[in-house]
Amino acid sequence: MLCSVEGLSIDFLVYNVYGFACYALFNTAFFFNKRIGDEYARRNDGHENLVRFNDLFFSYHALVLSLVTFAQSFYYKRAPAQSSSRTSRVFFFGTLASLAISLMFSSIYNTVYLLSFIKLGCSMIKYIPQAWLNYQRKSTTGWSIHNIMLDFTGGTLSFAQLILDAIRSGNVTEALGNPVKFGMGLASIGFDLVFLTQHFVLYTDRYDPQDIEAQVRCQSAPSTYGSTDSSDVSTF
Repeated sequence: MLCSVEGLSIDFLVYNVYGFACYALFNTAFFFNKRIGDEYARRNDGHENLVRFNDLFFSYHALVLSLVTFAQSFYYKRAPAQSSSRTSRVFFFGTLASLAISLMFSSIYNTVYLLSFIKLGCSMIKYIPQAWLNYQRKSTTGWSIHNIMLDFTGGTLSFAQLILDAIRSGNVTEALGNPVKFGMGLASIGFDLVFLTQHFVLYTDRYDPQDIEAQVRCQSAPSTYGSTDSSDVSTF
């Protein structure tokens, strides 16, 4: 047990929470709101949207786990300069402003679709800070490769499901009607391959999680790892 998030990018956590919140709202609207579903059909030659219950479940499951991981980053030890970047803050507040403007001057349908593109944007850029952090540290210590292996599997299956649904409906171009799912699949697969290469090829000298001395230090110094000192916990 590491009791530390020093190997984890805070930007990655921020983009994860924000992106999955947008994705959950997008899926909820398309799955439950008949008006939005009818509007989609009107704009797409009568075809129904491809949001399914598994998409809805996945988005909320991912959001909850992302919130748990984000909360852990405030409790466990951080590096002194470990905090969210100015870029992530500009992205967060800028896209929130665009959502507010869309709500005031555009339709609900367009606003919901904007949520999907914000999620797509998060998916395209959220992996970059973690990949860069791994490169700077020349290590993947403190960061779980199991998460990436599961992400790679899920991204591949999600992408395959989207294509199969489109083929079954007789309109392959429908896969592009859900750009966030299509883009998420491609982005996840691409970056996961980068992370797998970093972990198993480039940076193979890793900390032993069975190190007894580290576990003793962790258990005997709760005030250090759970400290609210400004060097350990920084605000978003």
